[in-house]
Amino acid sequence: MAQRPPAELRKFLEAYDPAIARLYLAARKAVLEAAPDANELIYDAYNAVTTAYSFTESLGEAFCHVAAYRAHVNLGFNRGASLPDPERILVGKGARIRHVRIVAAADLERVGIRSLLRAAIAQDRDASHGTVGSARAIVKAVYARKRRP
Repeated sequence: MAQRPPAELRKFLEAYDPAIARLYLAARKAVLEAAPDANELIYDAYNAVTTAYSFTESLGEAFCHVAAYRAHVNLGFNRGASLPDPERILVGKGARIRHVRIVAAADLERVGIRSLLRAAIAQDRDASHGTVGSARAIVKAVYARKRRP
């Protein structure tokens, strides 16, 4: 079972519509249920509140992230361009990152999304030779300037 969101994260999400905050927390729960030993790297950034998930404390080694925007939540895959996506649900044209827009908590139960999450976790464990995280929530950065709610 996913751990309770840290107080700092709950505070960052207060600026959002409660429905967006609930959706963000549902995505967080789905990630932590799939990878309970992952570290959460929390960013209160310029245009979103984002939590990256990694088995280390490095953003560059994160396997996925959850981002809250004013009107939606994204579940992103940091090496999504190389993940199998038979349902063709990943969005993005960058060299590495792809995402899925989450519009309802039920989206997180879709087989395609669960498969992508499992594949991203397995891919990261393979790349890091089975590294296990410490299941810590770490506030990495708080940006003073904001362009969001």
